[in-house]
Amino acid sequence: MKVLIIGAHGKVGQRISKAMSASKDFEPTAFIRKEEQKPLFEEMGVATVVESLENTPEAIGDVIKNYDAVVFSAGSGGNTGDDKTITIDLDGAIKSINQAEKHGVKRFIMVSASHTDDRSYWDQVDGMQPYYTAKYYADLELKRSKLDYTILRPVLLTDEDAAGKIIMSENPDEVNSEIPRQAVAETVLAVLQNPKSKGKIIEMSKGDHTISEALDKFLA
Repeated sequence: MKVLIIGAHGKVGQRISKAMSASKDFEPTAFIRKEEQKPLFEEMGVATVVESLENTPEAIGDVIKNYDAVVFSAGSGGNTGDDKTITIDLDGAIKSINQAEKHGVKRFIMVSASHTDDRSYWDQVDGMQPYYTAKYYADLELKRSKLDYTILRPVLLTDEDAAGKIIMSENPDEVNSEIPRQAVAETVLAVLQNPKSKGKIIEMSKGDHTISEALDKFLA
């Protein structure tokens, strides 16, 4: 499966790229913003394409049309302002969704955030409302599309090397408070390999099951 990883240089995106590079089931390409980011992916054996989510929809479409699936894990990051949250997390995501649909790229994995559908949660952390607003409307656009989507909604991300054990649920109140980025990355691969995950929204955190067990239980 030829997969375009948008946001590949982020902490989750790098883990997705590395995991796909090690798998015989995927041919990943890292969608990156800067030429100087290329060597990192060359060391992984992952192809790159340099483009910006702030470019025109047509420019993004020219890249997306060459792939079987898109993984969107891009984010403006905590050091930028609300303007970048809108242009990357919202507008960049929607342009990617629309262009995937336009060019017949059916499979789309969105790395979103837990509690995105719960408006009462958005103000619980100071300054996070623009982020959750962007995630909410990007996810809504994906749900309204004709794409075979899976939306992953992890809780607070941590940097453990191992994925560990997790829980998946439709209810954000049933998950815990943290999850390793590695677990999210490995779950991306797992849902791409499981057609039953199409059309699913998965809240996820640390838990009691391996990724395979948790996904089987969720999809049962």
